[in-house]
Amino acid sequence: MSRPTAPAGAPASVDAAGAGRAPLAPLSRRIGALFYEALLFVAIAFVAGFVFLPFVSPTRVQPALNVPGTVARVTMFVALFVLFAGYYGWTWSRGRRTLPQKTWRLRIVDAHGAPIAPRRALVRYAAAWIAPALALAGYAIMHGTPHARTLLLIALAGYVFAIVDRDHQFLHDRLAGTYVVRD
Repeated sequence: MSRPTAPAGAPASVDAAGAGRAPLAPLSRRIGALFYEALLFVAIAFVAGFVFLPFVSPTRVQPALNVPGTVARVTMFVALFVLFAGYYGWTWSRGRRTLPQKTWRLRIVDAHGAPIAPRRALVRYAAAWIAPALALAGYAIMHGTPHARTLLLIALAGYVFAIVDRDHQFLHDRLAGTYVVRD
């Protein structure tokens, strides 16, 4: 009798019968961790915003609320993008994990079940920005039209991809060649 083989695209350490080093994490567990990750993402963004606020605020004090100019907003976005690239590049690589991954008992591995290298962690981070970047670009182009807000739904496309993917992988995991497994 032959042993079952791994489904197409599954990591080599996991076969169809579930035997192997670590089973792929269920989609529900990964989505739960994703919501927890979003809370920490927002908290870090708030703290970074308070740190950067003196550098991006208008120099004149006015009695009304002032929105920083385009250059200041772009600078802040780039600073946050780089900050999060460093955070996720460090926490996802070499077997380290974010707090939500520890809480939900998840880890990120490559196709062989090994911890990912920092470079692959950064590729995963960049790939996670594909759908949100398309949504932001569409919103910038269609700003002021009635359909501009619906374009923000494109930001979810990378996660909705898991519904149609054969292994239920998010788009950024598929592109980076990473797998989220149970710890």
